[in-house]
Amino acid sequence: MEAPAPGSISPLSPDLSLDALQLCQRDGSKSQDGSVSGTEELPVPQNIKISNITCDSFKICWDTEPRNKERITHYFIDLNKKENKNSNKFKHKDVPTKLVAKAVPLPMTVRGHWFLSPRTEYTVAVQTASKQADGDYAISEWSEIIEFCTADYSMVHLNQLLEKAEVIAGRMLPFALFYRNHNKEYFDHVREVQQNRMLPSVKDNSGSHGSPISGKLEGIFFSCNTEFNTGKPPQDSPYGRYRHEVAADVLFNPNTNLYFGDFYCMYTAYHYVILVLAPKGSRGDDFCKERLPALDLANNRFLTCKRAEEGGGRLAFHHAQDVILEVIYTDPVDLASGTVAEISGHQLMSLSTVNAKKDPSCKTCNISVGR
Repeated sequence: MEAPAPGSISPLSPDLSLDALQLCQRDGSKSQDGSVSGTEELPVPQNIKISNITCDSFKICWDTEPRNKERITHYFIDLNKKENKNSNKFKHKDVPTKLVAKAVPLPMTVRGHWFLSPRTEYTVAVQTASKQADGDYAISEWSEIIEFCTADYSMVHLNQLLEKAEVIAGRMLPFALFYRNHNKEYFDHVREVQQNRMLPSVKDNSGSHGSPISGKLEGIFFSCNTEFNTGKPPQDSPYGRYRHEVAADVLFNPNTNLYFGDFYCMYTAYHYVILVLAPKGSRGDDFCKERLPALDLANNRFLTCKRAEEGGGRLAFHHAQDVILEVIYTDPVDLASGTVAEISGHQLMSLSTVNAKKDPSCKTCNISVGR
């Protein structure tokens, strides 16, 4: 395990955590005059500030009264996921402490993928402590409780996911169409209310919990995977029995930028890769440039577009064989750009990825940051 950086803290081992819990219960009792038993009262941290928040770390600092400041040897930090309706109703508010650190100069960095998850709300409170000759601690009152939310995956984390996805992408197969399945009512609404245009909508929360596109990026989902034996789109779909098919070059061409968005599975052997197609200079393109790894259109492991050596230099398209690609196109798409028809297969609802939760135990598609 990598050693923590100076000025940072890491979680205790289970045994030490138990010791800390016991000492907080034993030494945290107050005498009638309000002081910590047998000692002068230690200063309570004031004006807690959280900064430099990432998906698995944050910096914390606070103000401390000069009184007895020289006696402070350690900090106790109670870090918890913010409670909701499903939280443990019987949690004892006065039983900390998950983290302990020596009294290093502030601000102090708290990091650790084993207890911090991306895009998650937490509460944090702090005590000052003084280690005694017998090994026990005198402690202050708890500070006020501060709330904060961890960040999305950074570009560094997404590149780690990208590298993992590249390992299993498999060989490239040719394709000619992007397609979008939905129910008849959806396409009727597009014709009657949206002037024949499919409009981008905000991506749901499927996939990795830290993905920066979930709940933020607006786009339209398309597929492009083909059946191995026919080279054509499958006739089954979890999303509806009506399908809009559009020639690949309408959405994917040299005027389009391609980005890697996510890599995940849903407790199955199938793995999904989310890619984003954004017309250059579009609103979606601006969003992705700051947040997602860009892919070379002609040379990547998932989805390629390049001039064919034969056939007059027309564009040729290929997709990865061994992952299921979910392609988000960030601009409106006119139904007249392709065709809509009913498919002959089944609507396999069990294969839907709508708000699908990623398997946090899968070693193939997880990286070493909070889940």
